[in-house]
Amino acid sequence: MEAFRPRPIEALLTGRARPIGAPGAVEVLSGIGKQARQGALWLALDGLEGDEQGDRVYHGGPEKALHHYAAEHYPQWRDWYPGSPVPYAAGAFGENISTHGISERDVHVGDVFRVGETLVQVSQGRQPCFRVNLRFGRPDAALALQSSGHTGWYYRVLREGWLAAGDVFELVDRTCPDWPLARAIAAMFPIDPGAPGLRDEWLRASQLAPLVPRWRTTFERRLASGQIEDWHLRLNGPPV
Repeated sequence: MEAFRPRPIEALLTGRARPIGAPGAVEVLSGIGKQARQGALWLALDGLEGDEQGDRVYHGGPEKALHHYAAEHYPQWRDWYPGSPVPYAAGAFGENISTHGISERDVHVGDVFRVGETLVQVSQGRQPCFRVNLRFGRPDAALALQSSGHTGWYYRVLREGWLAAGDVFELVDRTCPDWPLARAIAAMFPIDPGAPGLRDEWLRASQLAPLVPRWRTTFERRLASGQIEDWHLRLNGPPV
């Protein structure tokens, strides 16, 4: 197993579903605004105690029980988009877990971690949606998050239990050593749709058993059609 340096949770965060959007515009419910919590919280199969999502069709649930974001990405966002109405700090992108030293390049598809009393498994990267635009007041924020590859990632819960800031991520199992999450994210959101070898990446990704079924199905559909699906609605929201 490739070496992995254990890292502690620096902030454990939850949020209630609240309306977001510009004053006078169409508002949507979202739990993207997270606040750090003190003490231990119960992590169940479908998510963290006290955490909510505004749209349970596309957010939350067993395959997206816990969202992790690398805190070291935030200085880059402050450089790219200064003057944000939301500070670029832990919780800004709706994450439940904030750490330093664990990024999309460090975790792999299907990695199993022991943290606190729980066991969690990397299930997929994040697919940013238009709620990110509403949160930061920028029409291109979701696209920028997707294009950066710094999307964060989700866990499924293999063992429920108590979780708290200070608990340490310890790697228990790595079944896909050739698939850092950054590779899967690059296959899902290719910068160059015509890049040589991209279809081979889709084929290999579609065969990764620990990868969330929705991602595997997407890769299979691309292989069959030869086309990438339209991201406009997800990234920009419904027409107003």
